[in-house]
Amino acid sequence: MKKHLDAPGDSLDKNESKDKKIPLLNFEFEKAGIGKEDIQTEAVRLLKEGNEAKESKGLFLVRTANRCIEQAKNRPIPKMLFGEFWSEGELCILFAESGLGKSILAVQIGNSNSKGEQISGFKLEAPAQTVLYFDFELNDKMFEKRYSIEYQNHYTFDENFYRVEINPDAPIPESQSFEDYLNSSLERSIIETGAKILIIDNLTYLRTETEKAKDALPLMKHLKALKSRYGLSILALAHTPKRDLSKPITRNDLQGSKMLYNFCDSVFAIGESATDKGIRYLKQIKPRNTELIYDTENICICQLNKPTNFLHFEFMGFGTEREHLKQFTEKDRANTIEKVKELSQQGKTQRQISIELSISLGAVNKYLKK
Repeated sequence: MKKHLDAPGDSLDKNESKDKKIPLLNFEFEKAGIGKEDIQTEAVRLLKEGNEAKESKGLFLVRTANRCIEQAKNRPIPKMLFGEFWSEGELCILFAESGLGKSILAVQIGNSNSKGEQISGFKLEAPAQTVLYFDFELNDKMFEKRYSIEYQNHYTFDENFYRVEINPDAPIPESQSFEDYLNSSLERSIIETGAKILIIDNLTYLRTETEKAKDALPLMKHLKALKSRYGLSILALAHTPKRDLSKPITRNDLQGSKMLYNFCDSVFAIGESATDKGIRYLKQIKPRNTELIYDTENICICQLNKPTNFLHFEFMGFGTEREHLKQFTEKDRANTIEKVKELSQQGKTQRQISIELSISLGAVNKYLKK
């Protein structure tokens, strides 16, 4: 029969270890520097860990709808970084044809967020933040020219704005591919600067063939992982192939559209006005935190302007996309039919003709029958 233990330290029966002690029930927490708040905090932490473990089902989190809302209440409402086009915590893609000013607008947005000053016509709700602008398009001399008056009287950026470029003399470790080393260097830059905003100009340098789904998927997964791991807001620039300027911009104009479109949070595009080569318009393609506000019936119209030493988009107002699309006349149609037949006689396939002239395969087939 076991001996009754009247006090801590009494011996156990011979079947139990003599070294085992009954824990003290009158432990003095205050003398150990442990207060009630500490106990409550630890209890909440353990409860949270228990709930998270219970909710985790492999790849999924299984929670009641009410618990989802309760947890969401504790997270801040995303603030606008560039009006309704881009908000905090989003992986956003900006796309356009080459030469329409993607880089110009991207630098302008980065400059705005680094200073905490909004761009006229576009809301900025977040305070000044550190911005990493990965510039894979221009060298430093080209960048200097864009933000100076003929290499004099340079624009002064905020110290929060970092421009990052490839170091051509950096040795690539033999154990890593260029893409892997680029990605690890990108992550190191985030950690060491503490940046919360990334602007990548452009996606081509992170993956060589974003038009292919199999190549775009790892890219988007990598960017989303970085976003979640470091609490980032990412704006990534992408090219679009030459498009038919008589038609509205759609998600199908984004290079590698399906995979990129599905995995990003928001998308907007720059279009060129057919009425004035200096006019650009911005159009929402996919919003996340807002309604679709700037669609084909309500685009933002801007003009490229450089009154002093800062090349930028200047907001002009709103309009409809059809006002800025090319009007396809009978003369244009006759010229296109002639070009289709010429290219066909040169031995080009219907698909090659379709890509070169930015018209559908159906149109090529129809014109060849005429």
